[in-house]
Amino acid sequence: MKLLEPIKLGDFRLKNRMAMAPMTRSRANMEGVVGPSTVLYYKQRVSAGLIISEAINISKQATGSPLTPGIYTQEQVNAWKKVTQEVHEKDGIIIAQLWHTGRVGNSLVKNGELPVAPSAIGIQGQQHFTMEGMKDYETPHPLTIEEINLIIQDYKHAAINAMEAGFDGVELHAAFGYLPNQFLADSSNRRTDEYGGSINNRNRFVLEVMQEIVAAIGEDKAAIRLSPTSIYNNITHAQPIEQFTSLIEQLNKMPLAYVHLMKVPFPADKFPQYPVDALETFGKISKHPVIANCGYTRETGEETLQKGLATLISYGTLFLSNPDLPKRFEIDAELNQADRATMYGGNDQGYIDYPFLNN
Repeated sequence: MKLLEPIKLGDFRLKNRMAMAPMTRSRANMEGVVGPSTVLYYKQRVSAGLIISEAINISKQATGSPLTPGIYTQEQVNAWKKVTQEVHEKDGIIIAQLWHTGRVGNSLVKNGELPVAPSAIGIQGQQHFTMEGMKDYETPHPLTIEEINLIIQDYKHAAINAMEAGFDGVELHAAFGYLPNQFLADSSNRRTDEYGGSINNRNRFVLEVMQEIVAAIGEDKAAIRLSPTSIYNNITHAQPIEQFTSLIEQLNKMPLAYVHLMKVPFPADKFPQYPVDALETFGKISKHPVIANCGYTRETGEETLQKGLATLISYGTLFLSNPDLPKRFEIDAELNQADRATMYGGNDQGYIDYPFLNN
């Protein structure tokens, strides 16, 4: 079974081709510090060939949701060290996903400060979770050039902190409608300066962030996650094929570990300009290894690898509820079902109490 074959990914030797996808779990404290339960959570799932952490805030400003972890204070870094040490003791590989939520937040979570974005365009038709309940999205503060440059440096420092914390590399979260994705999308980016307008200008922020990260932590340690067809958080692209082809061709020039592509379903009747299959369309352009993500099963993951469309398959919910997922795939065992009520916040229930086989 190809999913269970060991593979070399850059300098990493992975025990299988199954990655644990990044999943927000909201189990940090109010200061963005993870605790002992998070250490155990990742240790339990070390059977994954590659673990990609939950999204980690790169700065106080980057935080959009309560109880999500950060990596911008020494206390946060020290807490993550305990996670990476446990993973490495079990011969695991763990990547830190770097996160700036941009406009996907609320001032109630940000000490009264407005969320920021490329342009002053708020998210419509959705609400955001705060400690005071669900709230409408606000019109974000449009970033100045100086503020953009500061955020790029925040990404660089977060990458350096991640390496200090013992992570094996970092992944830029440029998907699902968060800040880098907001720069990419013409629905959220109406700028008329060098960060908006043309495809090249809208790609600029992501490319500059990646350049800084690579320069800071070295070759084959940086990666990126993209969702070319996701419309979540009011993200739409007028020319997605042209946009992401150009972006990936520029990323090809950088010494990256991999490109993580989300194959997100979308209403084809409303978005005829979108590629039918994001993995087939953009995966073949990438000169870097491709990790495929979004709703894969044992069978569809294996089929995708057999066709040569991806190097690894990442699983989210299945790893959440099945810490021993590779063993279950190997013997085609029954899978635990995820408790959706405990996915985003709570205590240890639905976090570190999912049963292993024979337990």
